[in-house]
Formats: sequence, structure tokens, C-alpha cells
Amino acid sequence: MKITIMYFFLILSAISFYGDAVFSGTGEKARLFILHSYEQDHVCGQPQHDGIVNGLNSRNFEEGVNLEIGVYYMDTKRKNNTPELMAAQAQKAFEAIERFQPDVLVTLDDNAFRTTALPLADKGIPIVFCGLNGQPEDYNEQKRFMNSRSHPGGSVTGVYEKLHVLDALRVHSKIFKGGGEVRFLVDESPTGKAILKQIRLELKETKPALKATITTIGAWEEYKAEIKSLNRNPNIAAIYPAALLLKDAKGVVYTAPEIFKWTVEHSKKPEIALNYAFTRLGLFGGAAVDFFAMGVQAGEKAAAVLSGVGPGDIPIDDAERYALVFNMKRAACLGIDIPEDILMAADEVIR
Repeated sequence: MKITIMYFFLILSAISFYGDAVFSGTGEKARLFILHSYEQDHVCGQPQHDGIVNGLNSRNFEEGVNLEIGVYYMDTKRKNNTPELMAAQAQKAFEAIERFQPDVLVTLDDNAFRTTALPLADKGIPIVFCGLNGQPEDYNEQKRFMNSRSHPGGSVTGVYEKLHVLDALRVHSKIFKGGGEVRFLVDESPTGKAILKQIRLELKETKPALKATITTIGAWEEYKAEIKSLNRNPNIAAIYPAALLLKDAKGVVYTAPEIFKWTVEHSKKPEIALNYAFTRLGLFGGAAVDFFAMGVQAGEKAAAVLSGVGPGDIPIDDAERYALVFNMKRAACLGIDIPEDILMAADEVIR
């Protein structure tokens, strides 16, 4: 692993000096296409997108100067969330990619990768995924695109969305010294099932600081009933709301903004935020995935490819960074005093 990290560091060091070497002197701009599973300005998608642009800029690829960026939003969370609608969006994405003719395709989240990038994995187009919840090895069984994470060997590389669950529980154990249980809530969507597997795998890495249990939620009505039940359970120290796509009995869709709005209005338990930005939607916070930093990682990989490095020679990495962030309005509402040393260590305190 040390050799792999050192190798990639040398690649990035070279890029910092020769970032536009492949395209300099030709008058041509590098072409990069970002395919979102999300709708525009999504709380998960936009930070990744901004991070990707930042990562490219840090390696001397600047939009409008030596880089052109194309974008397509599949909107598979709120609107196009059935297999049939996702397939239709994938076809539109194929057409948009064909028109744009990118030098690198970047996909955000699993739906874009599964429906669009995976079928293109043997077509020669370099692909960088970002925010993948499903295990790369599981996708590799559907269609072979890598030899290993450390040396993919094909046309695909990227950043796996490590949730840092153990870090989140460790932080909460310091706040709630009496212990207790953290209840993880996940949904039944493809991404929800992938998140469920992620949580289980991370919990197996070592003994967690707090007891952790998981409930899979099938519908919006079930979610509301579960929250009210957890309110009455004195053993529950916190909840981890990772159910991000739910439908009610009438087929109305609820995604993160609606789910979290209702949660903070009705839950009496602090919420561990999966995503740094979820605290801005009202959740209590804690140790959460930094989606912007994850995007930067993917942007640096895309820059390496644009500079002539084969994606198969670039390791598939975990999202390296989690952020410590707290919503003080929510803490006050719950009557929680966060220890001063934890607040001092926080990346952001939302007041």
C-alpha cells in the first residue's frame, strides 16, 4: 500500500508541473464530462462537482483556459428513480457523451456509474467515478473493469465513498459519555442497499465505540413511525439517517431536504450526518463525509488522466477525509452541550 501511495504521489507531483502538457501547443482544450446521478444543485452532487473543478484547477486545468466541461444531470433521486426511467436517462446520457466527445468521463454516485459508465468500461473512454457507494468488486462481477483497487489495469479509476462510520461513532461516544445505541436508518433504493453494505463492512473493521443497530425503511409512513418509536426508546443515543429516498402510499417522493426537515421537527434524538452538508439542512452533525474533498480527489485523478496517465495505473482510493461539523441551533433545540474540546476541533460550527 505504501508503494502504491508513493507511486500516485509521484504522478501528482509531475502533474503539478506539467498539468496541461498533453494539450499545450496544440490550441486544443481538454474535454471533461461530469455525469450526475442527481438533479442540479443537489446537496450531495454539487459539493462533489465543485471539488472536482477545484482538483482540476490545482493541477493546472482551468475551465475556459485549457479545459471544457460538459455536464448532464440524470435526476435519478427525485424524479427518474425507477429502473425504466433510469434506463431512459442513461440513453440520454450516452447521447450527450457522444456529442461532447470527452477525453475523460466523471460520474457522480452509483446510478450514473451503474447505468452509464459500466457499459462504457470497455469502449476506450477513460472514466473516473466519484462517490461510489457500491463495492467496486461487486460492480466488477457485473462487468469486469479492474484487476484490483490498487492497480485497476483498465479504463476506470475513481474514489469510493468511505463513510467513516467508526469515526462518527467515536466522536459521538465522547459527547454522550453514558453510551447508548446509535440506530442507522437506510432505504431500499439501489444506493440505499449499497450504503447498508458499507455500514456493515465498516462496523466489522473494529469494535465500534457505541452499540450500532440498523433498520431498513420501506416507505415514508414507516420512516415517520420509526422516528416516533425511537423517541420513546431511552436506549437510543442518536440516529444516523441514511434513508435518502422514500415514497409514501400515494407515490409522492421524499428526498433528503424533505426527510430531514420532517426529522428535525419531530425527532428528539441527535442525528449523525452522513454528509457534511446535511448539517446545513438542520441535522445535528458530527463526523461526516466531506463531499467537496472527495470531489477534489476525483478531480486530481481526472487531471492525471488528462496529463497522459492511464486510468488503469491510478489506484481506486477511499474518500480520505471526513469533516467534523455541528449545527448549534439543533444542539440547543435538543438541549445538548457539546464539549469545548470537540467544538475547538470542529471544521465548521453552524450557528
